[in-house]
Amino acid sequence: MTGNAAGSLAGRSVDVIGGGIGGLSAAAFLADAGADVTVLEKQPRLGGAANLLELDGFRFDTGPSWYLMPDVFERFFEQFDREPDEYYELLKLDPQYRVFFRDSDPVPGAGTPYDEDVDAPCDWVTITPDRTQIKRIFAAYEAGGGEAFEEYLAEAEHTYDVGMEHFVYEDRSRFRDLLDPSVVQAGPGLTMLGSMQDHVEEYFENPKLQQLLQYTLVFLGGSPHNTPALYNLMSHVDYNMGVYYPDGGMYSLVEGLADLGEELGVSYRTGVEVTDLQETTTGLALQTTEGRRRADRVVANAPPAHVERELLSPGKRDHDLDHWDDQTYAPSALLWYFGVEGDVGPLEHHSLVFPDDWDPHFASIFEAPAWPDDPAYYLAVPSLTDDGVAPDDHHAVVVLVPIAPGLEDTQARREEYRDWILEDLATNVGVDLRDRVVTEASMCVDDFTERLNYPEGTALGLAHTLFQTGPMRPSHRAKRVDGLYYVGGFTSPGIGVPMTIISGEHAAQAVIEDERERGVVERLLG
Repeated sequence: MTGNAAGSLAGRSVDVIGGGIGGLSAAAFLADAGADVTVLEKQPRLGGAANLLELDGFRFDTGPSWYLMPDVFERFFEQFDREPDEYYELLKLDPQYRVFFRDSDPVPGAGTPYDEDVDAPCDWVTITPDRTQIKRIFAAYEAGGGEAFEEYLAEAEHTYDVGMEHFVYEDRSRFRDLLDPSVVQAGPGLTMLGSMQDHVEEYFENPKLQQLLQYTLVFLGGSPHNTPALYNLMSHVDYNMGVYYPDGGMYSLVEGLADLGEELGVSYRTGVEVTDLQETTTGLALQTTEGRRRADRVVANAPPAHVERELLSPGKRDHDLDHWDDQTYAPSALLWYFGVEGDVGPLEHHSLVFPDDWDPHFASIFEAPAWPDDPAYYLAVPSLTDDGVAPDDHHAVVVLVPIAPGLEDTQARREEYRDWILEDLATNVGVDLRDRVVTEASMCVDDFTERLNYPEGTALGLAHTLFQTGPMRPSHRAKRVDGLYYVGGFTSPGIGVPMTIISGEHAAQAVIEDERERGVVERLLG
């Protein structure tokens, strides 16, 4: 993008509302195109949902903790003639993660080759970068499972290659974008309709294998029953591309993006909240907690729902306010951040704990919102990889329980689940942390609402349901405010750190394209 965009925004000022990953990505592209860019972030530090908690010598990533799709990050930095390792050191995880199947007897041999490291009362598997080892896992649970896994993965790789080239790296956020001949030719080769559950059942009967192929849907804010089969591509991301860790944690990526932007001329203002946005004859006027500002263009790395409800006047909104109440939001989350003394038993850097049947948990998120009775949950222990995030002989442990957005969030409810999780870890996983927690903090629905302005306290954005994918997600361009654009997980291409990186490129490209069109019109009229 940069080669054709260089200087195309020279003399233009652009304010970016929100310093999340999408906003930082957009700011870099806009500055590289010659704009005078200022990022306005209401929190004390940049990062948005991808933030940092430093507590009593422990360092916790408060949001995303999986570094997936390394090709996206390489491509991003390459567009500025740079490489990721100029900003952070990247480590490939081996093992990638461990899965515990709660209340289920172990299947002999399924977790190899790490049997000697695990003393868990429940069934478990360890996923490594070794494809042969993963095939053995699938074969251990189902006759012909290894061969079916290879077939499934081949289709997932094809979906990824076609999907990324034609539907992700190319901005398809408007219905007219789908009329491109390359899209028409590529579309029939993809498994786009039907649910992920239906798709996976075509290959595997064993529910544990189905879970191994579908757990990544939580990263997309969906369930096996409401996420299109197109997202089988996540298995290619998982099993073929691997899982990585930036030294220092995911916040090292945020710091790298901010450093890149600064090198390109971006200015950052933290602790500054935008409270009003109006279109004027000379651009856009922003009211902030530091006073009034003017910008030629504004890119909002804030949810469109928040911008329309809180910043724009009624006549400038693209939707009735009821529209945002009718959307399907991705899950919220209850997160506990524990500083723990001593070891963490069979836990890995990434661990997942699944009940025998996770459908009731998904139903409590998407069908009948309620606090789950028997939840699946996720744990991150980055101190197993990075001794800089916890004091000596201690570990930083993050626990995440996906929950429905909009639930009543009370301290009593948080502590109820805290105690349940610690009990479950001791009873079913084989690690008792209950008397070894030396410091702790939590985050839940109210925090996502108050800190990030996320509707209903979702932790991720709009879910990737069939009717909230591609051009059916909010557009990068506001329709009724000339010069206002959107970026981040609420717009296309969607949820997840790699997608928001790409969203920044798309939003910046929209600004550049519109600037060129304005220039053509001005020349014709002049």
